[in-house]
Amino acid sequence: MTKAVWRWRRMGGVAVAIVLLAAGGTWHLMLSPWGYEPPAGLAPIEEGVPHRVFAFGTLRNPLVRGLVIGRHAPTQAAVLPGHAKVGLDVRPQPGAQTAGEVFVVEAGELRRLDRYERLGLRYERVELELEDGGPAWVYRRLARP
Repeated sequence: MTKAVWRWRRMGGVAVAIVLLAAGGTWHLMLSPWGYEPPAGLAPIEEGVPHRVFAFGTLRNPLVRGLVIGRHAPTQAAVLPGHAKVGLDVRPQPGAQTAGEVFVVEAGELRRLDRYERLGLRYERVELELEDGGPAWVYRRLARP
């Protein structure tokens, strides 16, 4: 084999290694049981009932949502009244509205979403009323000390 062929093979091996490292890092961050421990004092999640979740950021992407909860979760357009989207957060603001999507999950799937959002470390999960009058869980950024 020529040097050019060997160079291309070596570059292919490096590319495969980069993809595998990225995939492993993504798995560890979003799905693995290691690296995240919910803080003490979080309210327990009610089992056996559907939980509506309002998504206004990355969870609107069906690929991300499916990877995190482990299945396809259909969504419906939804609006969170009285809140404005500010970067990766929604903040109370009279007269504002944040457009998003709402989907339904089970308790175990909600725990996976909590892990993805780093509940208690980066985000809090609060129940707010959507424009349709129904409640939904919303992830809001925690204030930084």
